[in-house]
Amino acid sequence: MDDDVISISDGSGEEEYLDRRAILEPAIRSVVDALGGYENGSYRLGDECYGCLKDLKKIWRKDDTDDERTVARILWETRVLPNDLIPILLETAGKGLLEDKCAIACADLMTAMTWPIDLAEELKELDEEHDKGTDYTQLTLSHLHYKAALLRPGAIQALFGITLPCLSKAPKERKERDIQIINVVLYLIRNLAFIKDLPPNMHLSADQAEFASMQSRLVKTLSDANVLDFLITVASSANEDPMFNGWNALVLEIFYLLFRGVKPTVLAVDQAKEPTQNLRRLLAVEDQRKRDFRRNATSRHSRFGTTLSVKLNPKKAQAKTDEEQTPEAEPEPAESSQTLVLHRQQALNQDSGSIVDRLKRQKKQKIKKTDELAREDNLSVDAKFILQNFARILIEACFNPFLSSLLKDIRAERAKITEKDNLRLLYVAKWFLEFFLCVRATQGSENAWSFGLVAEVTDRAWIVWVLKRMRQAVEEKPKAWNELQAGIDCLTQLVILIDAMSTSPVASEADVADVLQQQLIYNGEVLDIAFDSLRAYREGTQSLAYLDSSVHLAYALFRMLERWGKKRSGRGEMYVRRKEKARRRRGTGKGEEDGVPEEEEEPQEEPDEMIHETMFTFDMFEAKFAHPDITQTLLACVARFKEFTSADKMKRVVSLMHRQAVKAKAEGLYFNVSTLDLFKTILADEKSLPKDQPYKDLVNLIKYILRQFFKAVEEESFLVVQAFFPMNRGHWKEFSSWTPPEDKKGGRAETVEDTRFPPDVQVKKGYSWSEQLGITIACLVGEGKNELIEWVKQILMLAIGQRQRIIEDTDGSSSKVIDVDSDSEPENELAAVTANRGPSDEALAKMTDYLIPYVSDEQANAATKDPHLKLLFRLIKFQILDEDANELEWYIPAAVLPSDLQSCLNVISQFLETPIDLDGKNASQLLNKKRRRRRRRRSPTPDPDVSASEGEEPKKRKEKKKKEKQQYKSAQFIEDSDAEMEDMEAFLEKEKALRERTALLATSTGHIATMRSTGTKKRRKRVPDNGAAKKRRRKGQSGIDAEDEVAEARSASKGGDDSDSDGSILNLFVSPRRSPSTQPTSPNPVEIQKTKPRPKPRPRRKLASEVTEEIQETTQTSRPPANAIGSALRSPSPLPSALQAKKRGRLQLAISDEDD
Repeated sequence: MDDDVISISDGSGEEEYLDRRAILEPAIRSVVDALGGYENGSYRLGDECYGCLKDLKKIWRKDDTDDERTVARILWETRVLPNDLIPILLETAGKGLLEDKCAIACADLMTAMTWPIDLAEELKELDEEHDKGTDYTQLTLSHLHYKAALLRPGAIQALFGITLPCLSKAPKERKERDIQIINVVLYLIRNLAFIKDLPPNMHLSADQAEFASMQSRLVKTLSDANVLDFLITVASSANEDPMFNGWNALVLEIFYLLFRGVKPTVLAVDQAKEPTQNLRRLLAVEDQRKRDFRRNATSRHSRFGTTLSVKLNPKKAQAKTDEEQTPEAEPEPAESSQTLVLHRQQALNQDSGSIVDRLKRQKKQKIKKTDELAREDNLSVDAKFILQNFARILIEACFNPFLSSLLKDIRAERAKITEKDNLRLLYVAKWFLEFFLCVRATQGSENAWSFGLVAEVTDRAWIVWVLKRMRQAVEEKPKAWNELQAGIDCLTQLVILIDAMSTSPVASEADVADVLQQQLIYNGEVLDIAFDSLRAYREGTQSLAYLDSSVHLAYALFRMLERWGKKRSGRGEMYVRRKEKARRRRGTGKGEEDGVPEEEEEPQEEPDEMIHETMFTFDMFEAKFAHPDITQTLLACVARFKEFTSADKMKRVVSLMHRQAVKAKAEGLYFNVSTLDLFKTILADEKSLPKDQPYKDLVNLIKYILRQFFKAVEEESFLVVQAFFPMNRGHWKEFSSWTPPEDKKGGRAETVEDTRFPPDVQVKKGYSWSEQLGITIACLVGEGKNELIEWVKQILMLAIGQRQRIIEDTDGSSSKVIDVDSDSEPENELAAVTANRGPSDEALAKMTDYLIPYVSDEQANAATKDPHLKLLFRLIKFQILDEDANELEWYIPAAVLPSDLQSCLNVISQFLETPIDLDGKNASQLLNKKRRRRRRRRSPTPDPDVSASEGEEPKKRKEKKKKEKQQYKSAQFIEDSDAEMEDMEAFLEKEKALRERTALLATSTGHIATMRSTGTKKRRKRVPDNGAAKKRRRKGQSGIDAEDEVAEARSASKGGDDSDSDGSILNLFVSPRRSPSTQPTSPNPVEIQKTKPRPKPRPRRKLASEVTEEIQETTQTSRPPANAIGSALRSPSPLPSALQAKKRGRLQLAISDEDD
């Protein structure tokens, strides 16, 4: 009965998950047993060997959905690869069609079993409940054993023998299966190169020590099996043969895995002398350790040892007495008082806390990433010799076509290209460039390699791609530091290559180098990368190799630029392209406390990058290098002075520090307590430092910086306190010998953020101009600043009155502004007709900027510091005279018409009477702060010993400006003097004479001087019968110009009695009218008092005979009635008669003074 009971699972899935191994293991073991076995010392295949191999491949696919990798673990436990697959491969490879199928199936299964494991991705995909005990150390160990098994004699040769029949076929006979077979073998070689050896350890057993040298065995095996030659064939033909081109990315990965374990400088030297050099290096390290131990060793009296017991916090918890303690009482925890035992003699005469801290530092040190790109393979001398020859052949035979094919596929975004291929290509290119330069440096001038062997990296497409990949690595979130490091290394070698080409004796190579140098400098991006890579370094974020790469790039770039400047005979000036970066808005909440929120973030389209050119000089580049972040990076590099394996690293960092502290005169960057403590440590170990010149230069540089520090302390004792704080934001300049550069050629001066006044505000987007004005007025009214609004209205009325008088005196009163509040309908109707034409060009030319006067200090302070009043000024088209002045002076531009000012005045009056409806919101909530403007940095205060003649001219200019300003303010509110009245009388006399001449002319001709008989529409004039066309006469021709007389008569009628009438809009101070010659329209008081002759209109001139013929035709066709002529003569102003003529439909107003 119990066997028939059906068990129902609870749905948790644990049983199914746990039984997966129990289900798969019997099936796998049975298939493995059916593969075959050893008989009489030789392996004999089973009857269904090929089918079993196919079944194992099908079972292997079960791991695609299994995070535990159950099938891989079972196959490792069965040891199927070393015990069965390798013997089957050796027995069947190259023995026939059926046997080759078994060999291919073995290669396919071995490729799957040795496929690299991405531990980072595998750990991310683990399930929190089911995969708690998952351990990948067993799988990584299995890969080591698989690699050792495949390195048996004959295994790699058998695998390569599988590919030979496929390669020997003609292209037309070759099938897709043949290409797949070669592909599988190449992937298997890639997998073997990927498996990392164990670190060498002398305490391991012989079997374990074998796993520390398998990479060397792999290189030898690949060389013996001619696999390396096949890889070179693929690389050299990748640009021509489509079949080989399909494997270029795979071959690139194999190159990357083979060469990343050895440095180019190691392979460039003679490998026969390498064991001796290694021995010398190890003996030097041992000798250095012995000296350090003797220097810090204890005295002979310490042989008895020292033992001290230190109790922490003895007063925190008192122990209970024996009477209080009971047998049943539990022992108190030892957390309150802890006892430590020290075995150092320093604890006798020093603070025991410092000894404990020293022990803590030794136990817990911050783990630093050494290098995430390369790895240190323990290669033998034979393996290095093979790789050296392989690298030489690769450069001489296929470096350029191989790089070209890869770059073409990457830019075409082929499906075979992965994201990591970009990183591999950068690293491989960097490695071979460095190897090329090292080998070329050891060769003689006659046998030296030609730069044409690596010409592909000097191509524009390659450089653009490298910079693009580096840009993308920086823009990624999080940043791709490894790819950025590879790009920096590649760019460094490119700079060194160009620098070496510039010194080449071949003229063509030197010319190419000069062009490349100019292009790199003009591009500007390489210069920015050198700075940004150093500034971006943060300890713990990037690896130590990234730090060395950044320092190397800056050092190489400085050397190239310095030589380039000297080569141009000191003319190191050149233009550099700069991209204008989009400014980021600061999201601080300070504005909300003031009642004005910060600028809201709205989705905006990315603006196009603006590129402009700036002058580049080497001194400017060196001065820019003086940055606090760069200094911290250099100090982090110097702090590792004990870890440097070569003097070149110290040479680079000391050179960069010297450029900062000495050449750029920025020694103040090193005036920090942490920096001085580092210098103290280096000077304490001065005797133990290597005897190379870079270390001597380091000591001399440190002593120089210390001398400068103590000199600065003598001058400014506060530096002792300032040394505890970072020297950023230019504070280091106060304590350095740095001097600001002189702007000799009138270049752009240094600018700083203007923080003298409160930040300006602006209305948020989405509001019209009138609504913005209403919101601003609501803010001022809410703050109780109605007097400022009234002041603005007075300014507008004054400006309107002044400019309207100019227009009336020039064009006549018909051009006046429409008064909305006026009840005179005829005048408004006429003004509506004439408002479209606006003032004439002559009237606009007479207008000048209207400087706004400040009557009190309150008005001056408000116009300078009140952001709401300044916003109101900007909305009504006021502008600032000088942005850098301590007291802002506002003016109304001459281009602003009285009609625009009148509309502003009307809108302000309207919102004062009826405030804007904000739907219950506060007006200040609809504003946001503007970004502060940048102003020029003021020059430092001159030395009092300087002669007074240098500052005499600016002082006079300032006094003159102050005097003009005071006179102009006073002139705004002073009535005209008697002298001006005398000028007025003379002017009126002249106007009266003009009116009389106009009346006489009208009586004699019957034509009204202010009207045109035929309107203003231009019509084609008829040509006289004789065919003579009328021509314009030039100025200065003799004859009477009748139309000039008409214009003068019209001017007289406008400027006569009408000048004394109340035709203007307002006259606040009831002062007598000024003529245009006495009207103050500019801030200069001298020009105010000077009388100017009244300019006359310049109408088109005609012959007297032509005028007489036109007048006769006009009087015959459209002679006006006598009453209209009489009214025109009697009226002091031509406006009533013009209005009557308009109503009768017989005459039209003149639109301009000229026909054209």
